Amino acid sequence: MRRTGRLAVLVAVLAVFGAACGSSDDPAPTTAAAAPATTAPAVTEAPAEPDESDPIKIGLVTDTGKVDDKSFNQSAWEGAQQAAAALGADVRYIETEEAKDYENNINLFVEDGVDVIVTVGFGLGDATIAAATANPDIDFIGVDQFQAENLPNLTGLIFPEDKSGFLAGALAGLMTETDIVGAVLGTDLVPPVVAFKEGWENGARYTNPQVQTISTYHPGGLDIAFGDPDWGAATARQALDQGADIIFGAGGATGNGALIEIASQEGAYCVGVDTDQWNTVPEARPCLLTSAMKLITPGVAELIEAAAAGEFPGGNHLGDVGLAAFYDHDSAVSDDFKLSLEAIKGLLDSGEISTGYPPG
Repeated sequence: MRRTGRLAVLVAVLAVFGAACGSSDDPAPTTAAAAPATTAPAVTEAPAEPDESDPIKIGLVTDTGKVDDKSFNQSAWEGAQQAAAALGADVRYIETEEAKDYENNINLFVEDGVDVIVTVGFGLGDATIAAATANPDIDFIGVDQFQAENLPNLTGLIFPEDKSGFLAGALAGLMTETDIVGAVLGTDLVPPVVAFKEGWENGARYTNPQVQTISTYHPGGLDIAFGDPDWGAATARQALDQGADIIFGAGGATGNGALIEIASQEGAYCVGVDTDQWNTVPEARPCLLTSAMKLITPGVAELIEAAAAGEFPGGNHLGDVGLAAFYDHDSAVSDDFKLSLEAIKGLLDSGEISTGYPPG
């Protein structure tokens, strides 16, 4: 049975929250519904009801992970499908095999007369800016692409990953029995991965000042760092051997490899990323305590529908984050821990506490 100590931390958190807000009205942990993975041909249409006007055409270009990667690409594709169903629109995707194909894949949709193009991931940022600049009549959505300069036809869908990671880390700090937690990560060339990692570590320290953290970035580049489940599994085993009993997998298929490996072990928990991985990686359920979610699916759908309505914002659009439900592990998370997480979420949202990212 998991220990329910660290009462001093809980009392302090709840006291600060009560002083700042009176009482919390945050909703319960949110579960992002995942549609079945798309495994059909590389170009697939979502069913849609016809509209009285000409339907828009939507195109999505994945990063080098697959569209059914059970993580980032899949969540964005599900958002595009959701918007297409609501609008009676045509929607298709192109899977990127190598990073050198980013520009070409975007241009295939440009040449086909697509109205809204979604590009998924930090790596496509430069190619997306170039395409948006050259094609002002097309609206572009860059998922996880911060826009330093505003273009009216390009919106970066970004998320406070540090907050999501902080919440997951805070839970890990409360739940760990060894006072050691780990993280198996994609490349540090991608700022959101760094934000997840820093938030995770600082959240764990917030609720458990004695905790030790073991965090490992994939040593490869963008072309392989998120598609290496074998490395993820091996790195997770190393962290378990060093005493970690809760491990965060934040790196696409690489992180999924870590989750599945941990699920095969006894006495350890894992934490998923980006989407509710209870739905997308069922093999991880034996260890999956929760997931640090970026609500990508509703964010993509919202922006596509804004484009269709002629209300495309341009610049940056901040999506929401949260923790997934605890499912079969709900009874292991005490009521005190749940109240503490709710309080921490409120304090993060109000700015009463900081995730420590970016530092300084």
